[in-house]
Amino acid sequence: MFQGLVALCLAGCATAPTPTQPAPEAAATQPAAPPTEAPATPAPEPVKEAAPVAPAPARKEPARPWADEVLYFVVVDRFADGDPSNNEKGDPKAPGTFHGGDLKGLTANLEELSSLGVTALWLTPLLQQIPGFVTGSGFPDWGYHGYWADDFHALDPRFGTEADFKALVDAAHARGIRVLLDVVYNHPGYNSRYLKDHPDWLRSEDKGTCGSDDLTSCVAGLPDFKTERPEVAKYLLDAQIDWAKRSGVDGFRLDTVKHVSHDFWKEHRRRTRAEVSPDFFLLGELWGGDVESLAPYFTADEMDAGFDFAFVGNALGFIQGRGRTVAFDRYLQSRAKVTAGHHLAHFLSSHDVDGALHQLQGNVPLFRLAATLQLTTAGIPVIYYGEEVGRAGGDWPQNRSDMPWGKQAVKPGAGKKRDESLREYYKRLIAIRRAHPALSRGVHAPLSTEGDVYVFQRRDDASGDTVVVAVNRGKTKGTVSVPWPEAWTGVGEVEDLLNGGRTKAGATLDLALPPLSARILGRVP
Repeated sequence: MFQGLVALCLAGCATAPTPTQPAPEAAATQPAAPPTEAPATPAPEPVKEAAPVAPAPARKEPARPWADEVLYFVVVDRFADGDPSNNEKGDPKAPGTFHGGDLKGLTANLEELSSLGVTALWLTPLLQQIPGFVTGSGFPDWGYHGYWADDFHALDPRFGTEADFKALVDAAHARGIRVLLDVVYNHPGYNSRYLKDHPDWLRSEDKGTCGSDDLTSCVAGLPDFKTERPEVAKYLLDAQIDWAKRSGVDGFRLDTVKHVSHDFWKEHRRRTRAEVSPDFFLLGELWGGDVESLAPYFTADEMDAGFDFAFVGNALGFIQGRGRTVAFDRYLQSRAKVTAGHHLAHFLSSHDVDGALHQLQGNVPLFRLAATLQLTTAGIPVIYYGEEVGRAGGDWPQNRSDMPWGKQAVKPGAGKKRDESLREYYKRLIAIRRAHPALSRGVHAPLSTEGDVYVFQRRDDASGDTVVVAVNRGKTKGTVSVPWPEAWTGVGEVEDLLNGGRTKAGATLDLALPPLSARILGRVP
């Protein structure tokens, strides 16, 4: 979730401009009281204790390392409406309302993901949200995104039922797709029932108890759970681990990591391993995170992976001609310093930053280069729903617009234009990545870092796989000649895996690239 404060900025992007400052799930100030036309807020019910839990079902997880996953991030409410009966009344075109997307809709459209080649799915939080809306953003804003919980032991009926949740996970697993559930420990929603039922559990702006440091501040004016208190930590952990057991998800995406203590995350890791699965995967959002700032969480074994916020700024800066090619290569090499056994997850767009295509002013050829770099470099690539079909994203709240479905009668985005040729390009990139372990697990080596044509090699010794990637960011044809890779000694010819065509072996590998294009070369099967 967006941290909501101007002082919090993207870190680690010294070699290129950072993405546009994102917008919050809510305004950075305490929201105004709901206007008179807001739905009536029911009296809060007593906080429920966790129900008895049946033993976790046996898991059939895909037999592949997480390094090989291609993760697809969905804002559930904006993807597909499979059950109109649970829709919130209101204007589905307004930016802050619920638009009707739900778990049944996502389940019914899993083919959209599996045909793309996606291997893992990240869902926004599903817990019961605060009943009304807030206006601090300048317009009525509901908890459609899932980050304003009001009950940690109930799912929001606007997303679906527990049976719907379990059905989605089972259907995804049947397609070989892992599922990550987004969970929030730092805060509930604005005016949450917990403020009344357990006021001693929370810091709040109303009471003037918010601190000024990461652990005690009230992010974006949201009530802050005192997770340092054992009874609070236990309540939150019991609730979220309960959902993991009952649903069969493969891991959690952890929200607002820097706003919760290391002690909490260590206990969280211990309990998820002991109570859910030794392989339960934890992907943390440390705002502005990069290989250095994530290291303390990795060396303490608090999570498996974290988001590399530096990637998008560096990648977009490079393809737009800002900075020398060698500087971008140094950035990619720096990512190899990630703590052994842990992963960086890199994205081009998200619910908290401007979409990359929007930042590129809709320039699809440039965006294709960014996608090429994302899917041919180390780390877990994260595709934000719809960017693969040209959903531009825009500044907040447009970065959470409806999934474009074109001619398909899938609401709420039915009729919204989509770029099928871009989707086909993504399919080729993902298929290449999945077929070549060098791209996901290999060692990076620069081959040419001068001028606008950038060439690098990815080599995986375990499989013997070697791939060469060439990107021309220039507006004119580019040529480059590099020594024939030693790993290809004895290979008669290599194939352009992205565009087709073959290149015969020689003393040098001679490449010619049209403007704003890429080539990915590998051994002929």
